Amino acid sequence: MRENTRRNNKLAIIGLAAAFGLAACVPATQEEVAMGNDYAQQVERELPMIRDPDVVRYLNVLGDSIARVSDDRSLTWRFNVVDQGEINAFAVPGGHIYVYRGLIEKTTNMSELAGVLGHEIAHVTQRHSMQQMAKAQRANIGLTGLCLFVPSACQGVAGAAVQVGAQAGFAKFSRDDEASADKFGVTYVTRAGIDPRGMPSMFRILIAERQRNPSGVDAFFASHPIEESRVANTEAEIQKINPVVLKSLTRDTRAFQTFKTRLAGLPRTPAKR
Repeated sequence: MRENTRRNNKLAIIGLAAAFGLAACVPATQEEVAMGNDYAQQVERELPMIRDPDVVRYLNVLGDSIARVSDDRSLTWRFNVVDQGEINAFAVPGGHIYVYRGLIEKTTNMSELAGVLGHEIAHVTQRHSMQQMAKAQRANIGLTGLCLFVPSACQGVAGAAVQVGAQAGFAKFSRDDEASADKFGVTYVTRAGIDPRGMPSMFRILIAERQRNPSGVDAFFASHPIEESRVANTEAEIQKINPVVLKSLTRDTRAFQTFKTRLAGLPRTPAKR
């Protein structure tokens, strides 16, 4: 039965990719949402999640403020904090966004976290996450949700290490995908009344962290390649915004700083041995 379900999911993913041409801005189908929910359940069984209500509430309020002005308002979005110190974030089709504790700790203001959320939301609305799933299924590589979206997390799983290299290839977004997610992410964040300059600011933080501690950002850069040209392109996109409008947008809030303080005070989930 489980094997039949996996086979049906595989055919459904490929079928969705063909039917929609993985077109952007088309509302997600019920089937797509159901598959995304299934992958999200797999992810949440394997990764430690922060359940503190104040932390979860704030992240979802911030995320929803951006998602509700995105190009797919049919989804019920869910934003989660992964209780691990590495710097990473990823999106699962159907509206599931995961941000790692380590990434949040590197942010200095609300607009930087909003930039990450806007970027990940755009990966969903522009169908980039569905493309990942379809490519993996066409290649006939059996992947769990965790291994597809976070290949590095499967290195210690029995029988999975040999596939890590291939999985990383499917998890990595193309430069065109990243440019698209940056562009739409800037649009969504701006629509939400948030200063989009937090996005290139966060890129620079990540680039500096890569120079200081490469292993700490390996997972993020494996799926989200960042180069100086990408930072410059994002800043050029922001320059198209009316300066008066840009000046009126919110960069930081007391609620965000309270959220960060709350997160910092929570005990960490012990690493699996």
